[in-house]
Amino acid sequence: MTERKHILVVGAGAIGGLYAAYLAKVADVAVLDTNRAHVEAIRQNGLKLAGCTESVTKLAAFASAAEIGKRRFDSVIILVKSQATGAALVSIRPALEGRPLLVTFQNGMGNEELLMGLTDLDVAHGVSFEAARHDGPGRVHHLVHGEDSWLGPARGKVESIAWLGKLMTRSGLPTKVVADPRGAIWGKFIFNSVMNPIGAIVQGVNAARYEVPEMRALIDDMAAECIRVAEAQGIKLEFDPMYLVKKIRAGESPLTRHAGSMAQDIEAGRETELEAMTGYVVRKAKELGVPVPVTESVYRMAKGVEFAARAKRAEK
Repeated sequence: MTERKHILVVGAGAIGGLYAAYLAKVADVAVLDTNRAHVEAIRQNGLKLAGCTESVTKLAAFASAAEIGKRRFDSVIILVKSQATGAALVSIRPALEGRPLLVTFQNGMGNEELLMGLTDLDVAHGVSFEAARHDGPGRVHHLVHGEDSWLGPARGKVESIAWLGKLMTRSGLPTKVVADPRGAIWGKFIFNSVMNPIGAIVQGVNAARYEVPEMRALIDDMAAECIRVAEAQGIKLEFDPMYLVKKIRAGESPLTRHAGSMAQDIEAGRETELEAMTGYVVRKAKELGVPVPVTESVYRMAKGVEFAARAKRAEK
């Protein structure tokens, strides 16, 4: 019998909580999250999923790296916001003594480079098409059960991560392990870099992204620019980044109320991942000499929306 794997999920919010709950069916899973109320609720009542998945999962939960002790892990999956990646890795150094595989399924770009710069461990990067919302202490709402995830090495050999892909697939999250996942990662990244800031600009009203002709045109122009940035790097996209948008426009998929994580962050007064998404595209485009005037304008507007949201909260 194969020995059960030990996995640490760092960041047990929306997607982190979802992955932890699924993987706990096939592995020994622990979660680390700085939201102590969330951790206490998981400890007392388990991690509750609602929506596409209805379940309650008992698993080890920690609010600080010091609480983890001398546990060793086969893999550490990083699912904190991009801006917290460095601090998260530094905080869990004691948990890295067993030389686990580091994995990032985070939104935004630059996370794998940061992880490789801070450690000599093997690093895998990938993309998930699940969508979820943190609904409060111990609760995650599974919004969309998406298509297959992709996973591949940023540093290390593809063979060294095959086990994790198989484990994820067994858990109910089908995962393709490939030598170079950038084509899939950039496909989802472009979708996020376009749709997330626009979702924030229209104040989280998803219908505005689909029913206003001017917004549809803006989305199309922005997506075309982002695709040119990927192509300028020699990245062959695995799929049309905007295929989900096209399915909704064609009436093949229902319009959901979910307008993206950036709109959720702004509504909750949290810092967004704008810089690791659209901001990254703008910076990379300048570096490559690719003009992206529409993307840059949306990025600038989203910066203003983020500032205004913080200012409004400060007034209350």
